[in-house]
This record gives sequence, C-alpha cells and structure tokens, in this order.
Amino acid sequence: MYKTKGTHNYYVYILTNKYKTVLYIGITNNLKERLFWHRNPEINSLHFTHIYNCYYLIYYEHFLDVDIAIKREKQLKGWRREKKEILIKGFNPEWRSLNNEI
Repeated sequence: MYKTKGTHNYYVYILTNKYKTVLYIGITNNLKERLFWHRNPEINSLHFTHIYNCYYLIYYEHFLDVDIAIKREKQLKGWRREKKEILIKGFNPEWRSLNNEI
C-alpha cells in the first residue's frame, strides 16, 4: 500500500565510538535496522562507521517528512563539533548508548 506524504517515519541520528571522539550523522527510515547494519562489519565493511567504530546511538530526531529530515541532516553535518555536543548534551546529558532503547 502506498503511504501518502507525511505518514512515513524518518530519523536523523548521531552515532559515536567507545571513546566519544568521532561523531557520525545519518538519516534512515528504520532506525533499529540501520543500527544493526552499522554494528555488523560483514554487512558494513569499509564504511565510515565500521572504520571508526561508530556503533553507539547517542542522539536522534524523528520526522514525518523526508525533505525536512534531509534538511536537518545537512544542517547538523554543517555544524562545528562544539555545537553538536551542545545538542547531544541537551538530549542525552551523559552520552549514554541508546541502542537498546530503540
């Protein structure tokens, strides 16, 4: 069945590595599946998240419109790290992994 515009789910998300030294920003329509994809190197070899061990979800936003989600992803990617850190701390002050909550 075809979904009309505005009824889809999209997520802009931020992953980090164990030491919280690398940030990866992505977009997906299935966050749980995408986290699995990032975590499994046999699927994800030679990709940024595998090379830098970015498996830990620390931030996400939900959108119903793909165009708005894409604009937000591009906006966040354009920010300096300091501004990203402020955003993450407001959502997840301890930068704990949210993987098991999805």
